[in-house]
Amino acid sequence: MPVQYSGVIDEHLAVRGACGLFDVSHMGEVEVSGKGALKAVQRLMTNDIERVVDGQCQYTLLCYPDGGVVDDCIVYRFNSERFLFCVNASNTEKASEWIKANSSGALVEDLSPEYAQLALQGPKSVEVLRPLLDIDPSEIKHFHFVMGELSGSIEAIVSRTGYTGEDGFEIYLPVADAEAVWDALMDSGRQYGIKPIGLGARDTLRLEMGYPLYGHELSEEITPIEAGLKKYVRFGRGFIGEDVLQKQANEGVKKTLVGFKMKDPGIPRTGYEIYIGGKAAGKVTSGTLSPSLNAGIGMGFIDSALKGPEIEVMIRNRAAKAMTAKPPFYQSELQTKKAAV
Repeated sequence: MPVQYSGVIDEHLAVRGACGLFDVSHMGEVEVSGKGALKAVQRLMTNDIERVVDGQCQYTLLCYPDGGVVDDCIVYRFNSERFLFCVNASNTEKASEWIKANSSGALVEDLSPEYAQLALQGPKSVEVLRPLLDIDPSEIKHFHFVMGELSGSIEAIVSRTGYTGEDGFEIYLPVADAEAVWDALMDSGRQYGIKPIGLGARDTLRLEMGYPLYGHELSEEITPIEAGLKKYVRFGRGFIGEDVLQKQANEGVKKTLVGFKMKDPGIPRTGYEIYIGGKAAGKVTSGTLSPSLNAGIGMGFIDSALKGPEIEVMIRNRAAKAMTAKPPFYQSELQTKKAAV
C-alpha cells in the first residue's frame, strides 16, 4: 500500500464525497477456534464478546498484565467456537504469539498469509458493491458481517466496520482473487468517481474521526483508560490486565489523551510539545491539516492536573494556540445518520 496515488488531499476528499478503495492486505488475521475458544477470547480481550451475536464484530484491546496494550483489533464472532481477530500489520507476529500463549484449550492459527483484505469506504460504497455481491450490502448492519460471493464465484467475508468514519465494507478473500476483485470494484465505482487510496489519506481520515493509531495513541506503555477508551473495557470478567485498568478507572490517571483544533496557523505534528498556562504539559501523538476542515487538528497526551480548554502547540519554536475538542472533528455522513437515530 503506497503512501499516495493521486495525492493525499485528492484521495481524502474522494472518500468523504463518494468512495475510495484501500488495499489493506497487510493487516493480520488470527483465528481462535475449538471448544475452549470463547473462554480464551474472553480472557484475552477488554471488551465482552458475549455481548454480541454470531455474525457480529466488536472493537477491543488486548492488554498485558500491567495494562499496556498488545494491540487494538476487531474481533469477528462466527460462533462460540470460532473467532477471527483482525490485528494491526506491525503487530501481527506479536499479537499472534500473545494470543497463542494465552489461549489454553483453543486452537490459534495465524491465517494472515491466506487472506487479502480490501476496504471500500465512502457514502457511495453500497452502490459500488451491490452489483458484485450476492447479498444486498445495504442489509449488512453496521459492525456485522456475512459470508458472501463476489463476481459470481469468489467466496469472501464481507463486514461493515471502517476506519474512516464513512460507510463502507471490508472484504476478506483469498490472495489469488484479490486482483480480480480490486479491478471489479474499480470498474463498478468508476461512475461514482472511485479512487485508490493510500496510507496518507487513511491517516488523515482516521484522525478527523479521532480514532487511535497503535504506536501513537496506544502502545505497550499506554493503557486503554489513559487513551480514553474506557467504553471498550468491560470489567468483572477476569481479563488480562483488568486489575490495573480497574484501579485507573477508579482513581484516575496521570496523563490524559485530548483532541484539539488549531486557532492559530500551523500544522501540529507527532512529537510537538504541548503547553498549558506556560507550563510543559505533554506532546502531540498525531496531527495533520484536516482536508475536510482546512484546519490543523490533532491528539496528544497531557498532564491530567494541567487539563484546560486552551493549549499551545510548539510549532517551529512558536507557541500556536489551539482549543481542546472532543472528536470526531468532522461530522461524516455516517456520523450524522447515527446521531439522528
